Amino acid sequence: MPSSPRLRAVLFDLDGTLVESAPDLHATLVEVMAELGVTAPSLAELRTMIGDGARVLIRRALDAAGHPNDPELLERLFATFLDRYTAHPCRHSYAYDGVVPVLEALSARDLALGVCTNKPHAPTLGLLEALALSRFFQAVVGGDSLPVRKPDPEHALATLRLLDVPAEQAIFVGDSTNDVVTARAAGMKVIVVSFGYTNIPPRELGADLVIDHFADLPAAIERVWAAG
Repeated sequence: MPSSPRLRAVLFDLDGTLVESAPDLHATLVEVMAELGVTAPSLAELRTMIGDGARVLIRRALDAAGHPNDPELLERLFATFLDRYTAHPCRHSYAYDGVVPVLEALSARDLALGVCTNKPHAPTLGLLEALALSRFFQAVVGGDSLPVRKPDPEHALATLRLLDVPAEQAIFVGDSTNDVVTARAAGMKVIVVSFGYTNIPPRELGADLVIDHFADLPAAIERVWAAG
């Protein structure tokens, strides 16, 4: 029986996987919507709206407030939101407990690490830099880096090409349906964290394994990879 390929890379989602970023997203959204005279969703409500990029987040917030659909207004709000969030992506955000030691351990195993997120590229880089996480990643692909984004598998595959690693030698770590669908379509195994942003119970997302603490990731990777 041929042996399974060697694991060479791990891709990560950002929001809700590596970083608790909802407080900053919420603070910026509250500011932008207040200027419109519209009440923003609560932080708890916002957590279920994250995952498809800032434009979709704003649209969902407007829909939840019962604001009539207005594409031009949406684009203006998106531009304002993006400017402000890019300028201040890390007033309240923080890396989850265990992220830094786990990334250090994975890097020590000579695994290539990448970020594949629907967050726009500029605030992604700003957030990673502010949290001293950028040093761990050899590839960072944001939601506006390509013509497509998650759940299109090309988003993950493009990230892997930057790492020069094929999908069969990589694993994806995320927190949402988008992450699981993307990984499966790209031909990757996938692990989901239970503490992220999803309106579907994490154990119903269809991942190979679900972890409750980031520190459990190295053992989870070993378990999933050994299962073939």
